[in-house]
Amino acid sequence: MMYHSYAMQVHGYVTPSKAMEEGDGPLVLVHGYHGSYSLRHWLQLSDWLPTLEATLALDEEQVRRVGDDSIGGPAVTRQLRLIRILMRDLLIGVNYLHSHGMAHTELRLENVHVSPVDKHVKVGILGNAVDFQDSDPSNSTVTSNNERRKMMIAFDMRCVGFIMAKMVLRELMDPSTFLKFKSFLNKGNDPSCLREFLVPVLSQNSPSGNIGLQMLDRNWGAGWNLLALLLATKSDKRISCVDALRHPFLCGPKWRISPTVNVLRWGLGSTAVRLAEDYIYGHPQRRRLAHFIELMEVLNPNSRTENWLHLLPGRWCLLYSTGKHIGLTFRQPIPRVLITDAFLTFAQAPEFVDPVLSLTSEIGFKIMPESDWPHDKSGTEGNLLVTTSARITSGRIYTNTEDMKGSRITPSSYLRGKWGKSSNMKQLPASLPAGNINVDEDEVDVSMSCGSTLNVNSAGKVLQEVRTQTPPEMFDLSKIVCGTYIDSRLMILRGVNGSALLFIRSNRMSDS
Repeated sequence: MMYHSYAMQVHGYVTPSKAMEEGDGPLVLVHGYHGSYSLRHWLQLSDWLPTLEATLALDEEQVRRVGDDSIGGPAVTRQLRLIRILMRDLLIGVNYLHSHGMAHTELRLENVHVSPVDKHVKVGILGNAVDFQDSDPSNSTVTSNNERRKMMIAFDMRCVGFIMAKMVLRELMDPSTFLKFKSFLNKGNDPSCLREFLVPVLSQNSPSGNIGLQMLDRNWGAGWNLLALLLATKSDKRISCVDALRHPFLCGPKWRISPTVNVLRWGLGSTAVRLAEDYIYGHPQRRRLAHFIELMEVLNPNSRTENWLHLLPGRWCLLYSTGKHIGLTFRQPIPRVLITDAFLTFAQAPEFVDPVLSLTSEIGFKIMPESDWPHDKSGTEGNLLVTTSARITSGRIYTNTEDMKGSRITPSSYLRGKWGKSSNMKQLPASLPAGNINVDEDEVDVSMSCGSTLNVNSAGKVLQEVRTQTPPEMFDLSKIVCGTYIDSRLMILRGVNGSALLFIRSNRMSDS
C-alpha cells in the first residue's frame, strides 16, 4: 500500500567556514518517492559502490562539494568520498529540520532516499515528526521547551550516528551484528571505545583489512571521533549538525580546517594506539611513540583529582611501555612463556571514607612447548594477580631536572614538530599537573594460577619469566608514581624510573 509522505531536499553545499545555520536552498515537498530508493536498498546491492556512484553522477562539481576533486581511486578513497557526500546531504537536511523547530524522531536508512533525478539525498518526514514546542500548555515554559528541544535534537543525532555506522561498516547491516553493536552502547560503554570493541568482531573474516575500519582510521582516527560524538552516552555531549559538517572526517583534502583541541588530542591518542598495534618497535617507532605520549601529557584534559577519581574505575589494557622490552627470541629461556595480555583494574573501595581505590594487576600468559615454540603458540594458560589499594591525590610532574624537587620522573622534550604546535605553547611549563597514585605497600596480595600442575621449582621459574617480560610497574605496583593523562579511552601512568605506560580502556564485552 502506497503511504503518504514527504521528502525534504536541500540543494547546494556548505563549506567548513560557513556551515549552515539553516537549510541552504528551497524546501521541496514531494508526494511519494517515485523512482528513488532508500539507502538500505542501495547498500544491500552487491555492486552498490559503482551503482551509487553512477546514480549520484560524481562529476567534478559533486566531489567539489566535499573538498575532494579526485575521481575514482582505491576502494577506501572511493567509499570515503561517497560517504562524505551522503553524510553531508543528510546533515544539511536534518539541520534544516532542527533550525525550523522540528525533530524527525525516526531517522533510519529506510527513511533516507537517494533520488536518481536530482542526485540528492532526501530525508523522509513521516507522520511522527514533531515540533520542539510542548503541546501541553501547563508545561510550555521556556525551560521545558529548551530541554525538550535539546533532547529531541540529541535523539536525532544518535540516529544519524547509527546511519553513519551502517554506511561505513556494512557488516552492521546484518541484524545480529548490529544487535551486538547496540548492546555494547546500551550497557553504558563509552562510544569512544567502539574501535577496540569492533576491530576483533569485524576483522575475523577479512584478513586483508576491513575497508570500513580503514576509513574510520584515516586522518588519525577522525571517523571514530565523529562516530563517538554522534553516539555519546550523555545527550548533551552529542555533536550538532553544524559542528558535524565542520568535522575533519567529512571534509576532504581541499578544505583547510582548524580542528579543535579535542580532535587533535584524539588524533594523538589514535596514532599512538596504531603504532603500538603494529608491534614493530625499532628505535624510530619507539621514539615516535614516546613523543606522542609526551604530547598527550601536555594536553591532558582531566588533570584534577576528582577527574581521576571519576575516570579511573574500570579495566585498562596495557598497550605499550617506554621502558625496556625483553622478549623470548634471543634469550630462549626455559620455560618458554608468552605474555598474552596485561590489565590494570581500578575499583571503588566503599569501606574507605577517603578516596581510596582497590588496584589489581592481571597478567595473562602461556607456557609454550619448548621444541617448536616459534611456530606453535599454543600452551598451558595461566594468570598472575597482584592486588593492593591506592590513594589518589593531586600532584605535579616536573619537566626540568633542576626543578624536580625529589621527583624521579624526567620526561624528554615535548614541543617538537607539527603535533607540538597543537598545544599553543611557546615553551613548556616547569611542571604539569598529575594524579599521584600512592600505593599501599603493606597490603599486597600476589597469586598465580596455571592450567597444569607445576612443582615449586617450575612455578618459580614461570613467575620469574613473567616478571622478566612484564614492565616492573605491573608486578610491583608501588613503582607506579602518578598518572599524567586520562580520558574516557586512554590513560598514561608514569613509573618511578620515568618510564610511561600507555593503557586503553577495556570493556568486558570486547574481551569475551
